[in-house]
Amino acid sequence: MSQQQWSAVDAYFTELLAPADEALEAALRESDAAGLPPINVAPNQGKLLHLIAQIQGARRILEIGTLGGYSTIWLARALPADGRLVTLEYDPEHADVARANLARAGLAAVTEVRTGPALDSLPKLAAEEPEPFDLVFIDADKVNNPRYVEWALKLTRPGSVIVLDNVVRGGAVADPSRTDPSVVGTREALELFARHPRLTATAVQTVGSKGYDGFALARVS
Repeated sequence: MSQQQWSAVDAYFTELLAPADEALEAALRESDAAGLPPINVAPNQGKLLHLIAQIQGARRILEIGTLGGYSTIWLARALPADGRLVTLEYDPEHADVARANLARAGLAAVTEVRTGPALDSLPKLAAEEPEPFDLVFIDADKVNNPRYVEWALKLTRPGSVIVLDNVVRGGAVADPSRTDPSVVGTREALELFARHPRLTATAVQTVGSKGYDGFALARVS
């Protein structure tokens, strides 16, 4: 199948099962206008995150990598009235776009965008001794994926779920000769998923409007 066919199927699934609304469309539109890279999750993938959060019964969600807040909207909409989502974004300009998008979506009261390198923000978050997170979505720089997984373990509880995005790297993740730092970081995170005694995990390849990719899903015990 071709990229065109994958995209056509994604469009069909999205129109049928994950139709856009003004807040989601505005988030993409404003992100594009601000010059953010178009690397947000696809709509049907956003709906998947939403469903995972609902199935998990998540009250507290941690997102590492906000971009313009598109995936944040999908996740935050799954929260109950007393829920909370904390999202970490490296770029201050991206964070400002995300805050505006979340406010427009009516989610400012249940979301918090923290700015700065995630490996600086995570220790500060842990020092606050927050209630454990029920779901962690990792979609930031791939080099630090293993460190993000380690922090996710510190900030979760038995039964929590960790989702790691963009794990296929165009197939390079399975090629030991590929030493790109993003590939190595992703491979190390997957190996951590495999060997850590508190994690049970799998990974799935996907095709669609975002091309050939995939995600890993782990449960904390």
